[in-house]
This record gives sequence, structure tokens and C-alpha cells, in this order.
Amino acid sequence: MTRSLSIVVDQALAAAVRAPSPHNSQPWRFAVDGDRIEIWLDRDRVLTVADPEAHEARISCGAALLNLVVSLRCQGVEPRVEVLPDESEPDLLALVTRDGNHRVAVEDQTLADAVFRRHTHRRPFLDRTVPAGVRATFARAASREGAGLHFVDTEYAHLAALVRRAEFLQAGDDAFRAEAARWTRRHAASPDGVPLSAAGPPPDHDGVVALRESHLDPDLPVRAYEQQPLLAVVLTPDSGPAAEVRAGLAMQRVLLTATSVRVATSFLSQPFEVASTRDGITELFRPLGRPHTVLRLGYGYSAASWTGRRPVHDVVVPAGRRGRDGGWR
Repeated sequence: MTRSLSIVVDQALAAAVRAPSPHNSQPWRFAVDGDRIEIWLDRDRVLTVADPEAHEARISCGAALLNLVVSLRCQGVEPRVEVLPDESEPDLLALVTRDGNHRVAVEDQTLADAVFRRHTHRRPFLDRTVPAGVRATFARAASREGAGLHFVDTEYAHLAALVRRAEFLQAGDDAFRAEAARWTRRHAASPDGVPLSAAGPPPDHDGVVALRESHLDPDLPVRAYEQQPLLAVVLTPDSGPAAEVRAGLAMQRVLLTATSVRVATSFLSQPFEVASTRDGITELFRPLGRPHTVLRLGYGYSAASWTGRRPVHDVVVPAGRRGRDGGWR
């Protein structure tokens, strides 16, 4: 890397912004100084109703960090990553610097290719089982980032009930509905939020797991969804901001690995966005670790439309340009 914003860094940042985030809110900023890249939480893009403590936002920033690292490695750079490197700056979530050269492996190229093909599949899945060997590959991907991936089995009914309960409570919350409306059913060319073209059709019946109402297009013909999708929970042995960033790293490595083998993915975020159900899901998986997100995995009928992203120059600021009040100048 050179002292300027090199092609290597520019490509890595272009990969970073392809990470998923709640309602495609993109709650990240990057400060660049030569071979030093800082990942900051952008408080202005945290969902104040659904995610007031920024748990999901930090997971999203962790996912962006994984994309950044994957891109650097694919370009022959070995990155050194520090999570929460400065106690006085809690919104500085990670610092990436060059730690020498990296010999590009097949896995590096595979994951880098998946960055720009991965998208959230909000539509029905085929009634086709994800093989045990593929599931094991996903679990190994999570473990590479110090996290666990638990495929829901005996907890299924309890988890599904928590998802339905959270969806019910959110449907009756005017503030939540207003926040969701601001970020969804956007124009197809929108650089953030979820466009209507990426929404799924309404289900023709109530399934075992509730689908997020704000991500459905009521004008589409109803469709049959899978009755009991494969669900997996990303867990860490600890909790707190650093654990949330690491959970994002693990989640994104699983998502990219899934994309590389043509397994579609989406999220069941509802139970993490309501206090009572968040406590319930934490207690449900307490013997295994701290749950951070629930993934829905399967084989899709067709490719869904992608959501837009802000251009790199909109999310990058020079190092040292952060104001005393925490805002960006």
C-alpha cells in the first residue's frame, strides 16, 4: 500500500460496503491514512428503535471488516486486525494495517468472488435439504473467526415462537413501523435501504417461522414458502461490543461460504430487536454461548434483486477528521 488511497485500498473498501446491515442502513465509516484503515460505527445510521444499543450495527461493521480483509488478502496483502483498539473511542470498532505480503490461496479468491454475489434472499426456498457436509463447512467457517454456528434442532419450536412474538409486537409498535417504512420499499436505484424489487412475495399461509412484514411486497402474487427452513445461530463465548464485531466477522464468512456453494441466505432479526424476546433468545441458547443473529439457509427458486450501496467516497473520511462531539467533519 502507498500513502495515498491506492487501488488496493479502494478495492478493499468497495468490498467492505457490500456487507449486509439492518434494512441496508450501512452503519459504517472508514478513515484511511496510507496503509491504516479504521472502521467506525456511524451513529447517524443506527436504527434508533430496532437497535438502540447498536448491537446489530456493530455486527454489520464486523461483516464489512471481513469483506475488507478478504479483499486485501486476495490482492496479496496480509492484514493485521485489531478489534476495539482504543478504549477512549468506543465507536472505533477496528483497525486494519498491513502486516506483510500474503500468498493468495484458492479460498481467498473464492471468498473475494462471493463478496459481490452475496445478497439477502427474501423469497421462498426450495424444499431441498442442505447436506450435512455443507453444514459442517459453514460451521468451520464460523470457527475460523472464533465463533460458533449452531444449527437449530430441539430449540426450533421455542425459537419460532420468539420470532412470531417479536413480529407481533413490532407490528403494533408505531415507532418501529415508521422506522421500517423509512428504510424499506425504496426506489430500485436507491443507494441504501431495501427497494421494493428486493422484497419477497406474501406467503400463502402462516409458516412455522414468521417473515418480516416490511420486507414483503403486497402487490406480488402470494407464494408458498418452505414450512421449516434450516436455521443457524451465530454465537460467541462472550458478550459486548468486541464480541458483536467478531460475530459479524463470523457471520459474513459463513454468508460468503454459503454464496460460494450456491446456498441462499437471509436473516431472522426480529427477536433481537425487542427487549423481551432478546432476553428469551439469550436464555434459550445460554448453554452454547451468546447468540447474535439467526440465519435462514436454503436453496432459492430464483435470484433476488440486489440492494444498492453508497459509493466508497461517501463513507470514507481522512484520518483525524473526527470531531470532538463524535460527528464527522
